[in-house]
Amino acid sequence: MKEIMAIVRSTKVGRTKNALAAAGFPGFTCVPCLGRGKKLMDPGVLKLIMESGELPLTAAGESMTEASRLIPKRLFNVIVEDERVRDAVDVIIAVNSSGHPGDGRIFVLPVTASYSVRLGAETEV
Repeated sequence: MKEIMAIVRSTKVGRTKNALAAAGFPGFTCVPCLGRGKKLMDPGVLKLIMESGELPLTAAGESMTEASRLIPKRLFNVIVEDERVRDAVDVIIAVNSSGHPGDGRIFVLPVTASYSVRLGAETEV
């Protein structure tokens, strides 16, 4: 079994949820999160923007810039059989890809154990 962690735009939750269910992945968790990618604003450009008056020369102004702002996203966790990983990943990519920065990121991790909270017993993975 594998865990797929997909960080996607908040506006794509409904479509992602429906596409996963239609593709045979009805069980998942989706939670709000905040984050940012690797793209950083050049410190020189940031200084020029703040000095131009577009943003105030304060901590509040700096927090509104791309360099330090955290963007609302959604985190989907889907547990799938090893042979279905690519199917689930393809569904998530198809729904969330716009070709622009910020579309999201997908991670695939091994699941080594699973326990039923109700039964208190390990279940087969």
